[in-house]
Amino acid sequence: MDKKKIYHFETRAIHEGLKGSEWEGATLPPIFQTAAHHHETADSLSQTFAGQTQDHIYMRLSNPTNRFLEQKLASLESGAAAILTGSGMAAINNACMTLLRAGDEFVASRSLFMSTYSLFTVVFKKYGITVKLIDPRDLDSLQSAINKKTRFVYMETITNPGMEIPDLKAMADIAHKNHLPLLVDNTLASPWLCRPIELGADIVIHSTTKYLSGHGGALGGVVVDAGKFDWSHEKFSDFAPFVTQKGNLAYTFRQFKEHHINFGTTPAPFHSYLTAIGLNTLGLRLERQMENAKTIAHFLDDHPKVDWVNFPGFEGHISYSMAKKQFKNKGFGAMLTFGLKDQEACFRLIDKLDMILNLANLGDCKTLIIHPYSSQYVSFPQELKNELADPTLLRFSVGVEHPQDICDDLAQALETV
Repeated sequence: MDKKKIYHFETRAIHEGLKGSEWEGATLPPIFQTAAHHHETADSLSQTFAGQTQDHIYMRLSNPTNRFLEQKLASLESGAAAILTGSGMAAINNACMTLLRAGDEFVASRSLFMSTYSLFTVVFKKYGITVKLIDPRDLDSLQSAINKKTRFVYMETITNPGMEIPDLKAMADIAHKNHLPLLVDNTLASPWLCRPIELGADIVIHSTTKYLSGHGGALGGVVVDAGKFDWSHEKFSDFAPFVTQKGNLAYTFRQFKEHHINFGTTPAPFHSYLTAIGLNTLGLRLERQMENAKTIAHFLDDHPKVDWVNFPGFEGHISYSMAKKQFKNKGFGAMLTFGLKDQEACFRLIDKLDMILNLANLGDCKTLIIHPYSSQYVSFPQELKNELADPTLLRFSVGVEHPQDICDDLAQALETV
């Protein structure tokens, strides 16, 4: 690519980082399926271990296929560096643990993905770490929740499954006023719809399993560092050695040295290869999926057996205005939730679907449905389960099929409800 020309996102998603001349003319990254890399001299390996070169040593540390995808995703998110992980949850854990110590606190949205909620409220609690959960749309509650022990603010671009959209720029302003970084899980939006770093976020997280790959064939996660936060501030004095070595990339360096390589969170290169293939069509898929989502949302909203529909693209939705502003009129995401009269009705609908798949994923090119209350939240204590989940709610991830076929499948299944 001509490095002087500024290409559009869709073009960069395909061509960014291609090195055909180094890959014997290949237009996709080779799969470097090797546990370790040979060095010609003892000094070469020594220098690489010392961080004086960027050569590869061992797959748990780095891999050429993974590095290619890391560089591409950092670019697409307007970041300075990225680290791939074996799953989205590994990315969330690494992103947070890089900042946390025993006794620390952080502030997060009360509307979180189920596994994120468990990590924050159960696992971290075992290590003396406290999360303060707030309404993601209430800026006053964010400021009130911050104290001397707070280490960061954590939000989701589109909450899962609440479908709320926080004001990321305002959140970033409050966080920065308090010398705190803003971490954003951008999985449900993807960098095609929203780039939180351009709104002030400092760290962006993805489950690459979802929209970035788009085909349901590869598991992965990524943590992207904006490279802009001042880690030399006295509030982060524990970052001093990493600032000395890597300056504005101190966060990424610390994450790599302390968590990524020691927790063994590196993805298999084959999964990175599959994700890179899916990434080529991200823009096309999102356009079709979001257009389909609007059609499906209106179909469900008009159906007499559907009690309610939660979709940010409805003008009366609490996040409609924020979505239009933050996503620059490009769309409202490709996921929605809707409710039937009870859990039994939800089960009947799912069991009668022919084309739409009942499984625990989202962001696929295929249309997917799940009943979170009886699946993702089934092992939660009953009182907490009732607080976080709704037995009447179905989560619906819209694919790229013809919208009439999606509506027809829903229609025939709704006849049994």
